[in-house]
Amino acid sequence: MARSDRVREVKRAEAYLRAHAKGRLIEKADLIEALGLKWFRLNSLYKIKDKNGRVRRFRPNRAQRQRYLDGHVRDIILKARQLGFTTFEMIDALDDCLFRDNFAAGCICHKLDDATDIFRNKISFAYQNIESAWRSIFKMLGIRIPKPVSDKSGSGAYVFDNGSSIKVSTSYRGGTLQRLHVSEFGKICRQYPHKAQEIVTGAFEAVGLGNQITLESTAEGREGYFFDYCEAARHLQELGRDPTEMDFQFHFFPWWQEPAYTLDPAGVVVPPRLLEYFEELEHKHGIPTSAGQQAWYAKKAEVLQDDMQREYPSIPEEAFAQSVEGAYYASQMRFLRKHKRITAEVQVNPSLPVYTGWDLGMNDTMAIWFAQIVGREVHLVDYLEGEGEGIEYYADMLNKKGYRYGGHFGPHDLAVRELGTGKSRADVARGFGIKFEIVPRISNHAEGVQAVRNFLPSCWIAEEECHDGILCIDNFRKEWDDKRGVYKDTPRHDWASHGAKALETLARASLFEVHQRGSMPASTGGRRRGGWAAHT
Repeated sequence: MARSDRVREVKRAEAYLRAHAKGRLIEKADLIEALGLKWFRLNSLYKIKDKNGRVRRFRPNRAQRQRYLDGHVRDIILKARQLGFTTFEMIDALDDCLFRDNFAAGCICHKLDDATDIFRNKISFAYQNIESAWRSIFKMLGIRIPKPVSDKSGSGAYVFDNGSSIKVSTSYRGGTLQRLHVSEFGKICRQYPHKAQEIVTGAFEAVGLGNQITLESTAEGREGYFFDYCEAARHLQELGRDPTEMDFQFHFFPWWQEPAYTLDPAGVVVPPRLLEYFEELEHKHGIPTSAGQQAWYAKKAEVLQDDMQREYPSIPEEAFAQSVEGAYYASQMRFLRKHKRITAEVQVNPSLPVYTGWDLGMNDTMAIWFAQIVGREVHLVDYLEGEGEGIEYYADMLNKKGYRYGGHFGPHDLAVRELGTGKSRADVARGFGIKFEIVPRISNHAEGVQAVRNFLPSCWIAEEECHDGILCIDNFRKEWDDKRGVYKDTPRHDWASHGAKALETLARASLFEVHQRGSMPASTGGRRRGGWAAHT
C-alpha cells in the first residue's frame, strides 16, 4: 500500500475510533467499514500487558504509528530501546492472519526464551483476550474470527482454520511466508553469524517478492548483515531514490522523539559533558532537547554508562560508532572518540618517517598499519589490507604510497622458513627492499591485548585513510560461547582479527614500547638509533 493510501486509511480509521469512543459507532454499515480498516482493528481489538503488568487495550505509540505510515515491503528499523516494535509487529501480523486467508507469518528471535515470551505474551495473549463484545459484533455482522485448528502454543505457533498461521522461533526452515519479522537482527549478526547467514539465505528466500520482511534492532557494531543493510538503505534514502521491492527502506527512531522519555528536571544534575553533547546535538544536527529530556538522558546514562549511545542513539552514526559487546578495545576507542582523536585532521607529515606494523593472517590475509611519531603522539596515518597476494605486491603498494619509511615491524611467523625454499617471508621481503624487525612471539593472548590497550591512548587516527582498520579495532572481540551464553577468554578469529593483530605488532615493536602503568610511550634512549627519544 502506498503511503498516501495509508494516510487516508489512518485518517478514516481515527474518525471511526473517535466515534466509537463516544458510543456513536452503532450503524451496521459503519461498523463493517470501520472493521475493514486495519488501523481501526489494531487500535480496537487487541489487548497487551504493559510494562507494569497491567492489561490494557493496545494503542500504537507515536513511533509505531510512524512506522505503519511509512511502511514498505522490506523495512529495516534502527531504534532506541523500549519503543515496542516487536509488540506492534506481532499484533499486526496476528491481524493479518485473522483477516486474510492462507496467510503465513513468522518471527525469528535470537534466543529461545525470547521466542517463547513473544508468542505467549504478545500473540497468544492478544488473541485470547479479544473481548466477547467484539466477538458478538463480528457474529452479528457475519464476520467470523478464525480459530486455531492446531494450537501449538507450547512450541510458539498457531495454525488457524482459515489456512493462516503464525510462528515464533529462533530459525525458519521450509514452506513459504507472506510476512517475516526478525527481532534484534543486529544481535543475531554479532553473536550468531552463522544463524544470520542462514536467515538471509533461507528465511528471506521463503518470502516471495512483494511480501513483507522487517528487520528490527539496536545497533551492534559496524559489521554484519544488519549494519550493511542499514548502510545500503540509508544510501538510497540520501540519494532520494525510492526503494524497489528488493530494497530495504531505512527507518530510524531515536530516543528524543519518544514523548515518554522525559523526567522532572528538578534536582537532576546534568554533567557538563552531557550539556556539551546536547548543545552539539542542537547546533550541529538541529535537534533541540528540553530540560526534561536532558534530565531523563542523564539519569539513564548513569545506569547504562558507555552503552547509552548504542541503546538510546540520537543519530544513526552515533549508534554504530559504539564498540560491540565483548570488544577488547571498547574503552580505548571510546576515549579516542571522546577526545576527537579519530579525525580527518590527521595527515601524513612528509618530513617525518613512516613506520609499519604487519600481520600475516589466515588464507594469506595481510594487514599493515602505517604510523608516524609526532612529538609524544603516535599518528596512525594509513592502513592496508589484502588477501592472496605475495610479498612483492605489498612491497609495490608501499612504494606507490611514496612515504619515507623508517622501519617495518613484522610478527614472528614472518621468520619461519618455508620447507621448499628454505627462505622465510622476511628473507623474501628483504629482496624487495623491506627489512623487517621481527617482534618476538607473545607468551599469551592477554599480553598482546594489554600492549594495545596501553598503546592506543597515545594515538591519533586518520579517519578516512584508516577506516577499514578502525572497523577491525572496534570489532576485535572475544569468542562467544553459544552453549554457556558467555564470552570466552579467547579472541574470535575473523576479518577483524587481522587489522587488530597488525596493530598489536606495532604496539609491541621496540620503537613503541609503552610503560605498563602508563599510557605514554617510553623513551628508548640510545638503545635504538632513531627511536622514540629521537623524535621528542
